[in-house]
Amino acid sequence: MADQEEDFSSLPLPDRFAHKNWKVRKQGYEDAAKTFEATPDESDPAFRPFILDSGLWKGAVADSNVAAQQDGINALCAFLKYGGQQACTRSRNVTITPIVEKGLSSTRAATKQSALEALLLYIELDKSDPIIEDLLPSLNNKQPKLIAATLSAFTAIFHAYGIKIVDPKPVLKALPKVFGHADKNVRTEAQNLAVELYRWLREAMKTLFWNELKPVQQQDLEKLFETVKQEPPPKQERLLRSQQAAVETVQANGQEDEAEAEFEEEQPEEVNAFDLAEPVDALSKVPANFGESMASSKWKDRKDALDALFAAVNTDRIKDGPFDDITGALAKSMKDANIAVVTVAANCIECLAKGLRQGFAKHRSKIMPAIMERLKEKKQSVTDALGAALDAVFASTGLSACLEDTLEFLKHKNPQVKSETLRFLIRCLKTTREAPSKPEVKLIAEAVTKLLTESVEATRAAGAEVLGTLMKIMGERPMGPYLEGLDDSRKTKIKEYCDVAEVKAKDKPKPVAPPPKAAPVGQKKPVSKKPAVGTKKPAPRPVTPQEEPAPPPPKTASKVIPSKLSAPKALVPPQKSGLQGPKKLAGPGGAAPPSTQSPRRNITPQDDEAAPIPSKLGRGLAGRPLARPGPPSTTASESAPPAPQAPSITPGERLELDDLRSEKEYLVRTNEELRTSSSKYQSQIHELQNQNAQLIEDHTRDVLSIKAKETQLVRARSDAESAEAQCQRLSRELDRLKREVKRMETERSPSSATSDHIYREKNSHNSSGNSAAAPPAERPASATRQMRVDSSTSLADSRETGYQRMARSYAISPSEEKENGGMDAVEGEKMVRNRSPVKGGAAATAAPTGRREVSGEGESWKRAAEVTSQLKARIELMK
Repeated sequence: MADQEEDFSSLPLPDRFAHKNWKVRKQGYEDAAKTFEATPDESDPAFRPFILDSGLWKGAVADSNVAAQQDGINALCAFLKYGGQQACTRSRNVTITPIVEKGLSSTRAATKQSALEALLLYIELDKSDPIIEDLLPSLNNKQPKLIAATLSAFTAIFHAYGIKIVDPKPVLKALPKVFGHADKNVRTEAQNLAVELYRWLREAMKTLFWNELKPVQQQDLEKLFETVKQEPPPKQERLLRSQQAAVETVQANGQEDEAEAEFEEEQPEEVNAFDLAEPVDALSKVPANFGESMASSKWKDRKDALDALFAAVNTDRIKDGPFDDITGALAKSMKDANIAVVTVAANCIECLAKGLRQGFAKHRSKIMPAIMERLKEKKQSVTDALGAALDAVFASTGLSACLEDTLEFLKHKNPQVKSETLRFLIRCLKTTREAPSKPEVKLIAEAVTKLLTESVEATRAAGAEVLGTLMKIMGERPMGPYLEGLDDSRKTKIKEYCDVAEVKAKDKPKPVAPPPKAAPVGQKKPVSKKPAVGTKKPAPRPVTPQEEPAPPPPKTASKVIPSKLSAPKALVPPQKSGLQGPKKLAGPGGAAPPSTQSPRRNITPQDDEAAPIPSKLGRGLAGRPLARPGPPSTTASESAPPAPQAPSITPGERLELDDLRSEKEYLVRTNEELRTSSSKYQSQIHELQNQNAQLIEDHTRDVLSIKAKETQLVRARSDAESAEAQCQRLSRELDRLKREVKRMETERSPSSATSDHIYREKNSHNSSGNSAAAPPAERPASATRQMRVDSSTSLADSRETGYQRMARSYAISPSEEKENGGMDAVEGEKMVRNRSPVKGGAAATAAPTGRREVSGEGESWKRAAEVTSQLKARIELMK
């Protein structure tokens, strides 16, 4: 047995991986893991057999012996950990499925952990898409244990890498099916996965699968989500190999803190539903007659067209297309007189901007000014809709794109527009993730500082909040110059807004690159010419020239002039070459510039700046004993200031230099003139724009005034027609009353009264003289006449009473008197007057001796006179 084990250990690792004996395979897996750990790098020959024959790992992961399988998966983890990206890409096609089927569902906890670690290593070394694609089919497996293990693996993957590395959309689409599984463990793991995804996606995840769940499942998930809402935003716990390399590179440069801050900034805070939704072709859902309906003169047609457009674009993500005509119609709708049309148009713009995102940027220039111009609307519901549309436009473009129009409308003459524009700017600064640049900060601060002296309190407060929010982003020190000149109360208010502001962007200065390391003494840098003999000074100061074979004189003359013009302070006066050869100056950075030899071949002393340097050089002073020690020092001190005007410049070159200077001055003057003209034209443009706005406002005011006058005219016509109809009605009533009075007068004429009186006297005489001899037949006739007279008298009394009541009612009801124009009161008075004699005659006929009736008649006349006087007084008041 010992011989066999010795023979097995001598076999190559690939042969031991495929051996029939599980103990040999197990020992081979262990030796392979140790071998991989001992390799120096990824290119070690130990990895080559397993990279070329990746099928070896399929057998190791799916080994029939559970003990050997555990070591086989451990060996795979070591192979991936030390073998690099090539080991990952060459083996994952054959190992993912066995890992899921045999490793994740194993009964051993260590095997499960190793299998999960292998999956995480595959993602760490390359990318997650191939791994997710191989894991998703396992959710359709018939074994509930395998489905639950796969869901648990998904949960661990998202927990380690987050949604920025692993795309959650394929997994979210498969969740509804596993939530309806019959096995309880599967549903529990599905809930765990949903909670983990909610940690990263929040409410955005519901757009893909929430509606497909049962109400009971939704309620259970909502209870689990409540605990997650209280947790801080999650962060990526495990880095990819590429991320690890980037962090190590930054740390190697001595910027550990910046590396950690940059990594924290890369963590996603919240994912929008736009990132998870599929694009929808909204143009195909827009009605074909949309343009015609928007051009209709009826506001109802325009609103119906916008409602249809809102139904088409109200989706999370919209497929980009030619929306120019639609955005133009929406911009025109911002000027609509009906606020319902304006509100629906603003809602459509909001949906378009959120659905198109970056695709909406090309429509911003014609949409945004129209919205901001309508901010003068005072109704809160319209203002909220316009503000939401502006926020959506900002989210699809950015602060830099919207800043120009925003600052322009801060100069608007309407205080409402200024206040709403400032509120929009505050929301932009709080939600932007990129800090504004220095020029943008200057523009914002200068424009908003002017508004701190506005007469409207809301405008002043909003301006202070803008400056406070900007200070929160940029810091107090950069904002200090813009707050100079403000009183202490305003500064205090700005500081208060800065303390309570919550922003997502922070201004961070760009990291300064570390200075290049100085080359060690004696190290030479490659130059175009032959390097000077001896060492070179790393500092950029000029040094004493070294001996070198002189170049041809034409080259020397051609290369002296550029050096004089570009950096005259870095050069020394030209050296005079007496008995020694020409010298070569050491320019900035250690490179030796061309020789500056004078054609007169006189020796010139060194400059004062080069005086302390010769002690550090080897042979820099070889020729100094041959020069004249006295006069050169004086010449050097005298010739040092005019160094830029060296005599080596030829007259032709000087003329060319003068021409260039004059041309430069001409260009500067021309540029200044152009700037002046541009500013003048710009001011004229602003003035014309203000005049145009004033004319438009005056025109609108005139139109509204004309409409008001037309409305008043229509109402006056209606009132006139009503009055005319009332007059006709009263006229008819007057005619009727006249006819009634005439009829009553006819009935009570004097002839009939006289005949009745004579007939009554005759009857009384006959009754007194011949009462005993009167025939029985005449008594009923006289009785009948007496009854007729009594009935006529009672009828007259009832009519008189009715007339008095009518007159009293007119006297008591002034509203009816006003409505009838006082005609009924006059008629009532006439009726009383016309009826009074009739009543008197009837009373005298009915009761010759009735003094009580005469007194009653007098009282009736008095009441009628009082009523008449009251009616006359009311008529005078009405006049």
